[in-house]
Amino acid sequence: MSAPLEGRRILLGVTGGIAAYKACDLVSRLKKAGADVRVILTEHAARFVPPLTFQTLSGNPVADGMFGQPAQWELRHISWAKWAEAVVVAPATANLMAKYACGIADDMLTSTLLAVPAPVLLAPAMNANMWRHPATRDNLKTLLARGVHMVGPGRGHLACGDDDDGRMAEPADIAEAVQGLLCAAQDLKGMRVLVTAGPTREALDPVRYISNHSSGKMGYALAEAAAARGAQVTLVTGPVSLVPPAGVRIVPVTSTEELLAAVLEHAPAQDIIIQAAAPADFCPAQAAEQKIKKQKGEPLTLTLQQTPDVAAAVGKARRPGQTLVIFAAETQRLEENAREKMARKNADLVVANDVTREGAGFGADTNIVTLLDHRGAVELPKMTKRALADAILTRALQKGESV
Repeated sequence: MSAPLEGRRILLGVTGGIAAYKACDLVSRLKKAGADVRVILTEHAARFVPPLTFQTLSGNPVADGMFGQPAQWELRHISWAKWAEAVVVAPATANLMAKYACGIADDMLTSTLLAVPAPVLLAPAMNANMWRHPATRDNLKTLLARGVHMVGPGRGHLACGDDDDGRMAEPADIAEAVQGLLCAAQDLKGMRVLVTAGPTREALDPVRYISNHSSGKMGYALAEAAAARGAQVTLVTGPVSLVPPAGVRIVPVTSTEELLAAVLEHAPAQDIIIQAAAPADFCPAQAAEQKIKKQKGEPLTLTLQQTPDVAAAVGKARRPGQTLVIFAAETQRLEENAREKMARKNADLVVANDVTREGAGFGADTNIVTLLDHRGAVELPKMTKRALADAILTRALQKGESV
């Protein structure tokens, strides 16, 4: 069996962040997967890792400046841009993203990025405050709107000592994203896929609400994976802090009522509907018009009522030929509860996970699930949510097949 990236030409840009050392592992992984790798180092990146290291790992010359002497006459930023089948920048600093978004081409890497016709994948890495800065967020939106792909960042220990967002995705996850970018099956081409993601919020008063811990990561991974496989994707999303995937139609909602209305509006045209959102199950019977004040230490009694069952409504109204995928986040009797939920919602596939297991709870970058449908149950190992998204889509496409 050939390596997954056998003969594929990958250009790796490395910028001046402390995570530059991880790019060495990434080169090694890409080479082991069969890729031909060339590396461009920025001036600052070369302060962290010398060019010789990347030259040795890649087996190719390293470009560490615009005016190095080439082996033969060529405009290297043009010839390398034409050579590449994919460009990866890891780490991608806030500075690199800002220059790329503004079209600045003042070094070998940024000049190549402006000249390359191949897909570009960025792996951001920076301090959490830099990642959250409005300028960085605006640059990110600009790049995504232009079709640039993104992997990470994750949450973890940063060089500044904080434990927060901004940590570069692990080399294994970046290599997986490269493989998905270059080798994604187009088995959803021509199909329409609706994905719901994130929590909903039910107002108690103008400043408070009832919600849950859903991060939206699983739904966003599903939308990204479906788009990569050629689908026309609509993502109905509750309030989350995630950046939407490129090429996906976004429909923002806040409450469960809004989620229901949006899903019922868009559902009839879909081939696959995936209910990955975690809507609030209860809402106040009546939200207060003004902020509820403390009453001298007296307890506050709230009267709650059930919110609409979005998945059940879709299951009842679905047209013949549609595939409905739902999620079941459980804390006990996983398969029993998931099977009951699948029947009650008239679903084809249920993705069940025990949220008490390490690596499977809300907000994690990984998940551990069991897929259940009419053919039986398949327990999957712990994997990234992006990898799981592809497994779910593949299983959904197999509806109607025998075991």
